[in-house]
Amino acid sequence: MTHVIVIGAYGSAGAMVADELAGEVELTLIDGGDPGGGLCILDGCMPSKEVLSVGAHRFQARHDDRLAGVPEVDLERTTERKDDNTLGWAAHRREAIHDLAARDDVRFVHDTARFVDDRTVRAGGERFEGDYVVVATGSRVNVPGTPGIGDVDFLTSADVLDATSFPDSGIVMGFGYVGLELVPYLAEVGGMDLTVVEHDEHPLDEADPAFGRTVLDLYREQWDVTIPTNCYEERVEPTDGGGVRLSVAFEDGGEETYEADELFLFTGRRPNLEGLHVEETPLEPGPGWVRDTMQARDDDRVFVVGDVNGKEPILHVAKEQGQVAAENVLRHRDDEPLEEYRNVAHHVVFSGLGVYPYARLGHTERTAREAGHDVVCVTRRASADGVFQSKYVPEGLGKLVVDRTDGTVLGWQGLHYHADSFAKTMQIVVEMGLDVREIPDRAYHPTLPENLDGLFRDAAAAVGE
Repeated sequence: MTHVIVIGAYGSAGAMVADELAGEVELTLIDGGDPGGGLCILDGCMPSKEVLSVGAHRFQARHDDRLAGVPEVDLERTTERKDDNTLGWAAHRREAIHDLAARDDVRFVHDTARFVDDRTVRAGGERFEGDYVVVATGSRVNVPGTPGIGDVDFLTSADVLDATSFPDSGIVMGFGYVGLELVPYLAEVGGMDLTVVEHDEHPLDEADPAFGRTVLDLYREQWDVTIPTNCYEERVEPTDGGGVRLSVAFEDGGEETYEADELFLFTGRRPNLEGLHVEETPLEPGPGWVRDTMQARDDDRVFVVGDVNGKEPILHVAKEQGQVAAENVLRHRDDEPLEEYRNVAHHVVFSGLGVYPYARLGHTERTAREAGHDVVCVTRRASADGVFQSKYVPEGLGKLVVDRTDGTVLGWQGLHYHADSFAKTMQIVVEMGLDVREIPDRAYHPTLPENLDGLFRDAAAAVGE
């Protein structure tokens, strides 16, 4: 029977591979995690949304002049509840893997694994040889090489999720997904004065510029965050008072120095290959080392899925890659053509404490044009729909990208209240290739999706012209 080794079975990608292959092959599942569950469950999307929610409640109460007073946040209770739920979610994942291991053809080894030869690993004091190996070891914090970084203390996103107190001020390096989510949390719940370094003209690189500009306006106006743009970190150093000093250089040649009590590193993550001893194999990690079939470039019988392949570190992508990898293991075994993983962009960033999340489905205007489409683009401000005003969340916008020739909806972006909830509707519209002229024009007033109705109407009219 074909033997498949899965390294990193507790994570979302590894668990998907294991579930898909159970009953089809002999499985050895290896993971040394404790409590086990993967990044999303333990230190990522799930616990972060829980702590963001308390900041969202405070923010909305603070902005509603019909309410008197601003509620205080009990950070100890917040983290305790987060920890309880996190342990529950992790236990659910562990139980799923251990249930698989109850099968006669599945074994689980609770240990870290390391390669000792091609498709041969050692774990739990034993040596395992596989016909195939799936690497799903996730990612770890990326510490940049900024001069002086080794001389200062810093906090990561995981540290923030566990914190029950915050200093008065902070400097943030990294304004990607993690920074966009945690910066307003630090300002709202921690009451911190923050300086956030933005390398470009605005954040949200994947979005059309209007969305990045809206984020800047929101963070500066609603949370009083200082955000210097078009600049780069030159060096960091400790201050005599136990804080941190950051020197930045601007693209126009200017320089500036910022001081604060704490440094926060939200500078992304990188593939976690530490301790795996890939040097004992033909594998050479780096750009292009994993094909779209999820096979390693240097060994067709090694599949690499999730954050560790460096392609797109997003939870649902990891799961989808795991499913494709499992199917391709079976195809390779049976000498059948393999399928490539093709992802339709489906991203949600819980910016603005999740009160003003950013969501994207499919193409942006730029990527649609680059793909050769003749497009119609329509934009609608949230403030154009009274329901956003009545809920005291008037900021933001939505944008629809449609093929001019046949009306196919190519993409949508939203940065407004409940944009995350719109994402599933727009996934159906985009992935099914619906014609904007055939989407029912029926507004259930007063509801937030009136914003979508307005976009559909405007785009259909433009295609008709």
